[in-house]
Amino acid sequence: MYVPPSMRLTREQAWALVERYGFAVLVGADLQATHLPLTLERSEGELGSLYGHFARANPHWRALDGNRALAIFSGPHAYVSPSWYASRPAVPTWNYLAVHATGRLELLDAAATRELLERSLAHFEPALLDSLGREHDYLEKMQAGVVGFRLRIEALEGKAKLGRQRSRADQAGVEAALAQSADPQARQLWHEMQTLADEEPQA
Repeated sequence: MYVPPSMRLTREQAWALVERYGFAVLVGADLQATHLPLTLERSEGELGSLYGHFARANPHWRALDGNRALAIFSGPHAYVSPSWYASRPAVPTWNYLAVHATGRLELLDAAATRELLERSLAHFEPALLDSLGREHDYLEKMQAGVVGFRLRIEALEGKAKLGRQRSRADQAGVEAALAQSADPQARQLWHEMQTLADEEPQA
């Protein structure tokens, strides 16, 4: 991913984006792609580890076992009109947030896969785990249909293409338009812009 220095996210910002927008595209060397949710363990290694599971019927897990893979996370994105800028002339563009995480994928054994399923339920729907998930048959049947894996992150790139190289007046115009947009993606992008701006060191 092409990431100019002015658009580069810190490791912590990239991690936070992965945690907020954890539905990823997992791609291997053969360019097969699988769309799936991934959870991040920040404490495992310098860059963390990603956990997820394939449907057992999906042959992609066999191709990726022991091999390098790329997980692509997309945050909110939106069209940016040149009419929103104070300066003229200008061209239309698209602003977005994205993270690429690369590493070697390893399959989990039965015990680790069971733990992964319990963690996933606890994260996404703890009430279901409390009501059904601790029943032996429920998790056992779920586990039979999936293949758990871990991706140890070896390279982590985060990009925030938000037009921050433009004048403050231009940025203010974009922020105002996104905040008032009927598109929920655009409004979410505006919220992310505010979060990143709050994290910037004050002069």
